[in-house]
Amino acid sequence: MSALEAAQAALAAEHAAVYGYGVVGGRIGEERRAEATAAYEGHRARRDALRRTVRDLGGEPAASAAGYELPFAVPDTAAAVRLAAVLEDRLAGVYSDLVRAAEGPLRREAAAALREAAVRAVRWRGTGVTFPGLAERVRVRP
Repeated sequence: MSALEAAQAALAAEHAAVYGYGVVGGRIGEERRAEATAAYEGHRARRDALRRTVRDLGGEPAASAAGYELPFAVPDTAAAVRLAAVLEDRLAGVYSDLVRAAEGPLRREAAAALREAAVRAVRWRGTGVTFPGLAERVRVRP
């Protein structure tokens, strides 16, 4: 995967995360609303930075979709918290690809984004994973 392809994938994931956090914000309880708002704003900032990155790499930034299919229904606070953790896990995956594909400052930015996604996922879920960004890809067979 080239750096441009990985940056486009990260941009697409950030578009989806911004959408998803809109749903989270509508269902999250008051006690975690500030956390959801901070995540939403952080993903908007990352999305905007990735648009510039894609242009700098010679690409045309992918536009966001009008809507996104959620992985499950989000009727309440518990589901909103679960969705936030899933969004962060997915972002960790695409940022791990960007870390592998990029060099220099872009690689450092991707590593920072991967770390932020992993930390947010732990905060939402309450537990961590051994290798953030790889958890959904590696399947251990008994």
